[in-house]
Amino acid sequence: MFIDSHCHLNFPGLMEDIDSLLANMRANDVSHALCVSVDMPGASQVIELANKYENLFASVGIHPDYEVEEEPSLADLIRLAQHTKVIAIGETGLDYYRLTGNLDWQRDRFRVHIRAAIGCGKPLIIHTRSAAQDTLRIMQEERAGDAGGVMHCFTESLEVAKAAIDLGFYISFSGIVTFKNATAIKEVARQIPLDRILIETDSPYLAPIPYRGKTNQPAYVKYVAEEIARLRNMDIEEIGCATSANFERLFLTSAD
Repeated sequence: MFIDSHCHLNFPGLMEDIDSLLANMRANDVSHALCVSVDMPGASQVIELANKYENLFASVGIHPDYEVEEEPSLADLIRLAQHTKVIAIGETGLDYYRLTGNLDWQRDRFRVHIRAAIGCGKPLIIHTRSAAQDTLRIMQEERAGDAGGVMHCFTESLEVAKAAIDLGFYISFSGIVTFKNATAIKEVARQIPLDRILIETDSPYLAPIPYRGKTNQPAYVKYVAEEIARLRNMDIEEIGCATSANFERLFLTSAD
């Protein structure tokens, strides 16, 4: 069995076809999926989905790319995290790839999310792009390791992966690891400890080979597992069991 540790089933193009997506998950041995919010309205949507479907979980947070009129307070995030099916805070983090100028608001928001995760005792889902050093610095300064969590859709170096693992974090690989030119990411997947690996789709984005360029869905997470198994010279069943156990240890143990 596989678990999709990061998807956006509330996004247009997926939400309308949710029953079919869940059927495809069952057909491809994907037992559960974590629906991740990227803004406050989305948080309500993923909580609703998770409450409706037994094998879906939810997170609450605002993606670093989203500029909003009113930032969520520490109390707002902790309150939303009290819902039974909410098992994480995020996605949060830093992204210097798309936005320029004074990004202090991004860094301030990240700090609030880390404090919320520590405050409610739930792990973080961290997004970082073109901002690895600042991301790690803030994680260290805010003691993000007290909450733990995952570096989702990992695209950084082996050194960054090791630094995050040293802080108590997991590394999650998306369909990018199946791309032929993703040599550095493949090397990270080959070298880091198996007990620190998660797999995800980031649906509807980043569909793995053989579906690259099409709309992604949780059923396709098995292709991520398949590539990691190939890279590590292991059976795909071993990767499925290990990554599912990692998911349960990170997200569900803390949710108990």
